[in-house]
Amino acid sequence: MKDWWKRKREKARGRRKSVGDRYTIGEMIADILFWAPEIILLPFRLLFCGIRGLWRYIDIS
Repeated sequence: MKDWWKRKREKARGRRKSVGDRYTIGEMIADILFWAPEIILLPFRLLFCGIRGLWRYIDIS
């Protein structure tokens, strides 16, 4: 059992070392899918917060 575990661990370590710090296509697609809604909704959120802040400023004064 120990031999099997050592071989498995060395294979996993070898795969990790071979990939290194490269940016893969899968990571790029995941980043795009994660950030696309944020980039699209950011102007609307800024506009909403600005109008709400302006309304509170006018309402208090």
